[in-house]
Amino acid sequence: MSEHSIGAGVNSQQDSTERRKAGEALQKALAYADDIIATLREPFLVLDGELRVRMANRSFYESFHVTKEETERHFLYDLGDGQWNIPGLRNLMTEVLSQNHFLNDFEVEHTFPVLGRKIMLLNARRVPSGAPHPELILLAIEDVTERRQAEAAMRDSEVRYRRLFETAKDGILILYAHTGKIVDANPFMTGLLGYEHNELLGKELWQIGTVDDQSENQAAFRELKEHGYIRYDHLPLQTKSGKKAEVEVVSNVYQMGHRPVAQCNIRDISERRRLERQTKEQEATLVDLHRRKDEFLAMLSHELRTPLAPIANAVQLLRLQPESDNPVQHQACSILDRQVGRLKHLVDDLLDVSRINTGRIRLRQERFAVGSIVARAEETVRPLIEQRKQELTVSVPVQSIWLYADPSRLEQVLVNLLHNAAKYTEEGGHIWLTVQQAGNESAVRVRDTGVGIAPELLPRIFELFTQGPRSLDRSQGGLGIGLSLVQRLVELHGGTVEVHSVLGQGSEFVVRLPVAPAESPQPSEVTETDQPTARPLRVLVVDDHVDTTVSLALLLEMSGNEVRTAYDGPTAVEAALEYQPDVVLLDIGLPGLSGFEVAQQIRRHPVLRHVVLVAMTGYGQDTDRQRSEEVGFNHHLVKPADFGSLQRILATVADNAAARGTEPSRLPLAITHVEPRA
Repeated sequence: MSEHSIGAGVNSQQDSTERRKAGEALQKALAYADDIIATLREPFLVLDGELRVRMANRSFYESFHVTKEETERHFLYDLGDGQWNIPGLRNLMTEVLSQNHFLNDFEVEHTFPVLGRKIMLLNARRVPSGAPHPELILLAIEDVTERRQAEAAMRDSEVRYRRLFETAKDGILILYAHTGKIVDANPFMTGLLGYEHNELLGKELWQIGTVDDQSENQAAFRELKEHGYIRYDHLPLQTKSGKKAEVEVVSNVYQMGHRPVAQCNIRDISERRRLERQTKEQEATLVDLHRRKDEFLAMLSHELRTPLAPIANAVQLLRLQPESDNPVQHQACSILDRQVGRLKHLVDDLLDVSRINTGRIRLRQERFAVGSIVARAEETVRPLIEQRKQELTVSVPVQSIWLYADPSRLEQVLVNLLHNAAKYTEEGGHIWLTVQQAGNESAVRVRDTGVGIAPELLPRIFELFTQGPRSLDRSQGGLGIGLSLVQRLVELHGGTVEVHSVLGQGSEFVVRLPVAPAESPQPSEVTETDQPTARPLRVLVVDDHVDTTVSLALLLEMSGNEVRTAYDGPTAVEAALEYQPDVVLLDIGLPGLSGFEVAQQIRRHPVLRHVVLVAMTGYGQDTDRQRSEEVGFNHHLVKPADFGSLQRILATVADNAAARGTEPSRLPLAITHVEPRA
């Protein structure tokens, strides 16, 4: 064997020995590394010098969904069906291997076939070759996708917040929660207060407020520290120029880094406060106007009713005269009667609408049959229907339909509907009034053959002051309040009213009201009579309007009573003490002493304890009636009072006197006038 061959064999044996030792060393190194990387949370790989995967921890298998068999001895860039084919990754790893470089926090973004789009943070280190360790690369992999997405979202959020902060139409102040010093302010805030941004920094709220010291500011921030929240509905701030700015403040505490800060959202309410003050002033003005309107309506009512009273009395006097064959006198009485009733109706409607609009109307509800108010409403409107030569057909069921309501108000509803039908129906036309019951409702229908209602007017027919076109002679005129009053009175009773109409073919109004429960006790029938009193009474009539006093005294005398008159308050008190009447018919608006004061003085005298006081006045509002009751009046009649109602009161007084055994005086019938004081 040649020396060369011997040398080659020795070298070959030595190479084999070295490779064996290197392999053993690699296995020892890998075993050592396996013990270490098994504890790591993040995916970790050990690569050899040829960039084959020699080892991976469990986190790698779980994170990248590969098995151990798929991983070992595969090249990194071929691993997992090429999911590591990241551009430039092989060159990067080779550079680390060849130049002994470290790879620190190298971020790659790559679409993995299984995982999808991910952002990975790579850290690599070369383990130098040498006994006993071979050359290796340690590769730590961190999935930072969620972190980067969160950071991007945070940046976007900060951008959006800053954009909102800069463009907000409310002021925003950022303050240190423990000191109250301003650390940031948005442009709206600087514009509101007139400061530059840097001029506000470091200031406290009290320094830009209108308070003279720090006490209020310090108290607010103590509350802010304790509760993390404060609110001021009104905080006066002061601009750089000294102008007052009224704001509302809502503040919350949150952490900015390691320091708690308060974000104060500040809304400028200067304009709102100005409008509130203006609204209050306007409200006070409206209240005053409303009061003046009520006073005007009350005075208007009084002034209109006062001349109506003697006219109505004069009509009654004419009717009480022996029948005359003079048709002119009879016709004149009818005309006067109708026109007085019409004027009284208009005044009542006007005042009632005002009371309903202000919620001051009171219903005096009782149980009654619908037929009773139908009869009274028919009687009231009959003269107008006869004047216009119209035909009225009334249909009421034989079996009574009972309601629990205010009979006078529902009578007012029917009178208005019938009056409206008569007014808008031509002469010789037909009107129907029908009462029916359907289940728990009663339905009262008023239908006519009149002109009907235009389609454009129908939706507004129940609105106040709504009227159809008027003729030149205004024969179909009015105040435009009747139907509005009808609707409001019906609704106060829990009912409804509707209208059906075709222009040129008449109209129909339907009032629906709940019927009274069947178990309600039926009231005893009271028969009213318009006959004069059976016994003469001593009556004192007190009114400063001479025509009213004289005409009423004449009526009472012709009804068989003894009458004395007075024209002012002091004279009325003297006459009552001297005359000791059974009844005093007393006006409220008297000179010297008001009717209320006269009533109070009469009630103080024991000898006048049985005197019945009847208010005869043009003041008919609920407050007037309540005041009458408080000072001792027994009755309150509004001018022009219905003489039949007055006769019923006098008849009751006579009956009560007879029951007490104190027969009214029977002195010679005469009218004694006490002239008004100068």
